[in-house]
Amino acid sequence: MSTLMALIVVLAILMTIVGGETGIRSFFSVLINTILLILVAMLISWGINIAILILIFIPLKLVTIIFLGTHDYTVAKNSFYSAFLICLIVSAFIWGCQYFAQAAGLGPEAGELLVGLSQMPGLDYPMIAVAVAIFSTLGAIAEAAVAMSSGLLEIKKHNPNISEEELMSSGNAIGTDVLGTAMNTILFGMFGSFLALFLWYFRLHYTIGEVLNEKLFVNEALIIMYSLIGVILTVPLSSFMLSRGMSKKGLKNESRKSDHN
Repeated sequence: MSTLMALIVVLAILMTIVGGETGIRSFFSVLINTILLILVAMLISWGINIAILILIFIPLKLVTIIFLGTHDYTVAKNSFYSAFLICLIVSAFIWGCQYFAQAAGLGPEAGELLVGLSQMPGLDYPMIAVAVAIFSTLGAIAEAAVAMSSGLLEIKKHNPNISEEELMSSGNAIGTDVLGTAMNTILFGMFGSFLALFLWYFRLHYTIGEVLNEKLFVNEALIIMYSLIGVILTVPLSSFMLSRGMSKKGLKNESRKSDHN
């Protein structure tokens, strides 16, 4: 058994022990998302329109991440709606930023690896960069949406008579904690994945201007900014959608149904 397979087995066992049924579903969510990413890469290499693939696979990945990783249908539904809307907004923002950044393609660091190979394989590198950025932000947006919806739903269950304004206020308080943890996770993830590259820049005496114009660094920094913006937008939208969806009118209808039963 290889090291990767051993780690996958350990991950499956731990997620089953800790999360039970939800942990098992979350594990399969990770596997399905991995398969979807491989499928996207294959379809892009076959020449399928990248914009169409983005529109198709955004909802597919969100459904896999949210509905398989959440046991409560109300939380999953509200999380999906808010995450999908935020993804569409962020996708438009990403497309504009990538157009002006002009950071798509291969950097000079990959020169030695590609000696003798064609660097013009007939692929749309700018759209590939857009796809990579969008799919990189999906996880952070979905995680923030689920965290917001779960917290607000628990507040509503324990205090059914809470007003919409109070629920929105509670959502803002929860959002502060969600933003703090999400931003730290994203930033430390970037630092951990780029530590070797940062050391390379330092040892080769790169100037600040050279670092800021490196394609690898610019693309990674842009993805971090997209993820942070997506999380920031997710907090108020999730609060608004859940508070509207569980308004007093909806609670009265539910109480009437329970009285009839």
